[in-house]
Amino acid sequence: MNLFASLFPLIIWLIYSYAGNFLDKLRPSLSNLMNLQRRRWVANAVHRDNPIDAILSSSLMSSVSFFASTTVLLILALFAVFGQIETLHNALSNIRPDLTSADISYHLIVLLGVFIMAFLSFTLSLRQFNHFCILLGAADHAELSNENEVNAIASLNTLGARNFNQGIRAYYFSVAMLIWFLSPLISIGTTIFIVLFLIYRDYFSRARNLISTLTSK
Repeated sequence: MNLFASLFPLIIWLIYSYAGNFLDKLRPSLSNLMNLQRRRWVANAVHRDNPIDAILSSSLMSSVSFFASTTVLLILALFAVFGQIETLHNALSNIRPDLTSADISYHLIVLLGVFIMAFLSFTLSLRQFNHFCILLGAADHAELSNENEVNAIASLNTLGARNFNQGIRAYYFSVAMLIWFLSPLISIGTTIFIVLFLIYRDYFSRARNLISTLTSK
């Protein structure tokens, strides 16, 4: 049970990331709808010489950079915890008498893997947003941009957003992994709740419904 509950949030996180492609065919998600707005942004941006586009791009990169930096700190903190396994085991012994030092070490490795993948997602997103800014700046506003150029720039923005969302989801599921230290069953239940919350947020939330009214016009 400890092993299953430890891996369960990680497995569900990966499954949900890939299942979204199939769910989008049944009902467009919030991210899917926003991708249309990203293309609309680029299509308008290449026809104007306005600092607002640079400001918006900078804001996107600042958000990703913040999460990337925060994730590095969490990774370093987890490495520090590895030197205090026995202390942590003693602190948890009253709550989880069934836990062993090996169980804690294994779970910390899984948790560390989640944050490392989140860090890679954030840094990849930051790089893609950086390429997006370069291409957007390289567009010649004096000439009409062709369809391929607009699609390529918008697709880079979409890729950056997709990897950013992947990293954010890691934070959601890490909550369930932290609850594992209290109870494996509660951790599994929390994982299921997080999945339901993500499904609601991505496919049925008020924000999603409002944006869908824009894309239907």
